[in-house]
Amino acid sequence: MLNIPHLINSQRAYFTTGKTKPIQLRLQALKQLYKSVKKHEEKIHEALFSDFKKPLYESMSSETGIVVRELQLTIKQLEFWARPKKVKGSLLNFPARDYIYYEPYGTTLIIAPWNYPYQLALTPLIGAIAAGNTVVLKPSELTPATSHILDTIIQEVFPSDHVAVVQGAIPETTELLAQRWDYIFFTGSVLVGKIVAKAAAKHLTPTTLELGGKNPCVIDDSVNVSLVAKRIVWGKFLNAGQTCIAPDYILIESSIKTSFLEALKKEIKSAYSTDVKTSPDFARIINEKNFDRLAKMLEGVSIVMGGQTDRDALFIAPTVIDNPSLDSFVMEDEIFGPILPVIPYQTKADIERIISRYEKPLSGYIFSRKRSFSNWFLTRFSFGGGAVNDTVIQFVNEALPFGGVGHSGIGGYHGKHTFLTFSHAKAIVKKGNWLDIPIRYAPYKGKNNILRFLLRWL
Repeated sequence: MLNIPHLINSQRAYFTTGKTKPIQLRLQALKQLYKSVKKHEEKIHEALFSDFKKPLYESMSSETGIVVRELQLTIKQLEFWARPKKVKGSLLNFPARDYIYYEPYGTTLIIAPWNYPYQLALTPLIGAIAAGNTVVLKPSELTPATSHILDTIIQEVFPSDHVAVVQGAIPETTELLAQRWDYIFFTGSVLVGKIVAKAAAKHLTPTTLELGGKNPCVIDDSVNVSLVAKRIVWGKFLNAGQTCIAPDYILIESSIKTSFLEALKKEIKSAYSTDVKTSPDFARIINEKNFDRLAKMLEGVSIVMGGQTDRDALFIAPTVIDNPSLDSFVMEDEIFGPILPVIPYQTKADIERIISRYEKPLSGYIFSRKRSFSNWFLTRFSFGGGAVNDTVIQFVNEALPFGGVGHSGIGGYHGKHTFLTFSHAKAIVKKGNWLDIPIRYAPYKGKNNILRFLLRWL
């Protein structure tokens, strides 16, 4: 069995040597990682299909393609990102020049989830390496084929003192969290996020928590119903609904609910055919535990489309539920599966009443041709990020920080934001010696009025 404390101590010793810090060595490591992920790309796709029948198109668009783009961007921009940044100085410190230096935290732990087991493991790892840290990566035990290929890639590129993969389940994760880290990056459920936060608090370890929530999607009566349905079907049923930023439930202006339901039916059939189970474009539920949880949501509700299940095949068809009770099981917590409740509203007060029942979500979506209505939604409700007139697309822009707020997470990443997440911004003032203004030194007699003037005007 792997000796986890020994592994962490060896990484801490490796970091102390300073070998992770030179920019050229970081770039060399990232370029080697790029070569390895490109070499193993087909095996990665095969692993994702083995773990939960993820379609090749979704594997390329939401897993391997994102990792490759993240690597390309980081390799291209790292020298600029890591350069000390000169900032505006304070006249109170004159003469001086002020800078921000970016330094690595040290030994870091990344705990990856199962729903996008490749992309959500490597994108934070890329930023951690770019920032000059060592990394222990804990992939999900629920996706063993993908976790195996991740281990293969990491061992091919890095010595274990620099980056290592720890396989296993709850016991291994528990032991990892019992150690002292310089930074922890976790992606997963709110429940486990609380456990991670508690473990990190013991050592005052800074964390990024990428969690989830019950993401609302509001639609008013000004929209093109067919286009809205197409975009929602894509965003909701991508990865069989097992996407933390997918629309969780629909709030639709009551006068267009019927036409919207018909449009949803049409778009689901168009995307996955009349026999979804045979479609090569629809993934499966990750395991029996999650299947049973989702199947329970289909009890005692009005299903207008879908509802077919096969536990042996871990299959749940894209399912639309009409106006479930807010006290029903499907409306209690994040669904995280191919089930879409559609709830009518008449006024803004109805929208506020429903959304306010839940903690701040990871995402929020609004479909409207009325700019004032969209702006009202964006400013009225707090959520991690979102989109106007589309779903999920905020995730693909590396210039946008991805992260939650409140119960949906702490911190953000993607592109430069990942580098900054894994870097400590160190404030430095370089003081000149050619002039030394005496006002700051004791004795202070006769200096109070001068100080008041300076504090008021500088």
